[in-house]
Amino acid sequence: EVDRPLLARDGKSFFVSANREAAGRYEVYRVRLDSPELEPLTAAGGMTYAIPSPDEKQLLLTSSWATRPPELFVQAARAGAVPKALTRTTTAAFAAVAWSVPEIVRIPSSHFAGSLQARVYTPPGGAAATPSPAVVFIHGAGYLQNAHQGWSDYSREFMFHTLLARRGYVVLDLDYRASSGYGRDFRTAIYRQMGEPELDDLADGVAWLVANRAVDAQRVGAYGGSYGGFLTMMALFKRPELFAAGAALRPVTDWAHYNQGYTSAILNTPEVDPEAYRRSSPIEFAAGLAKPLLICHGMVDDNVAFQDSVRLVQRLIELGKTDLFETAIYPFEPHAFKEPTSWVDEYKRILKLFEAHLR
Repeated sequence: EVDRPLLARDGKSFFVSANREAAGRYEVYRVRLDSPELEPLTAAGGMTYAIPSPDEKQLLLTSSWATRPPELFVQAARAGAVPKALTRTTTAAFAAVAWSVPEIVRIPSSHFAGSLQARVYTPPGGAAATPSPAVVFIHGAGYLQNAHQGWSDYSREFMFHTLLARRGYVVLDLDYRASSGYGRDFRTAIYRQMGEPELDDLADGVAWLVANRAVDAQRVGAYGGSYGGFLTMMALFKRPELFAAGAALRPVTDWAHYNQGYTSAILNTPEVDPEAYRRSSPIEFAAGLAKPLLICHGMVDDNVAFQDSVRLVQRLIELGKTDLFETAIYPFEPHAFKEPTSWVDEYKRILKLFEAHLR
């Protein structure tokens, strides 16, 4: 995929970032209007984006790698030029930590002609003598790409995955269908059926862990926020055999109550296509809950309405599921938490859930 096109001053070419070499690696290219070729300008690995200087002789680069947050570099706007580092923003304490380096893997799909890309975090010391527990992280936004070679926007989750790996968990971070970075068909596969192709992909991911990383299929948990919370619920409600426990953070439970500008492009509108909303909303399948569920939500969420979780909790109570779920409410928090104490509390609760039901 081509991203962030910038038209050159002479109008004869564009500067772009693209993942031509690998789905998770982004480099800077020049595209001339009179040629179909992509001329590579960088070879940094990871993820690199550029802003040309006013005279377009130099590029200001933002580059990152899986264990290194974005830094600024400058280089001549030509292939083979050596970038010069301008910033080093991580602290000595951060750099001293032996962060788990995720392995980028391709997982064959049993549901479409292609494969899925994922990050895998494994415990230090190699394979365990006995089958391991595992955690599947489900990224948010739906269209976001997270299984790439650059620094993840989910920096807290990256650190949490190092903690989990040190405790003996294998962690899978999968780009399910609807994720960006893999082309149009991959992105649009969820049209009128949010939460169906993605669950097929998560099932393929779990099967791959069992076959390739000595994971115990009965001790796999899941967690995610926003769209990831939605998918965690859909999995627990519709595929109870898939995960032994799950944590749904700031989740969408009913798409009819979500942002129309986002949802209508995928499900149309409730008035026009009520069936698409019914088949895609977790609250419609709450009766299927059979495994432990943790629901975390901020009361002043400015993206997914807090009432979504409230309505779902009421539904679970009506269904007699009170022994299967817990809630954590954060009175002062929006969609992305602001207070470190809230983040710490949330991840302590997630870890407690996994230690209790996967260990």
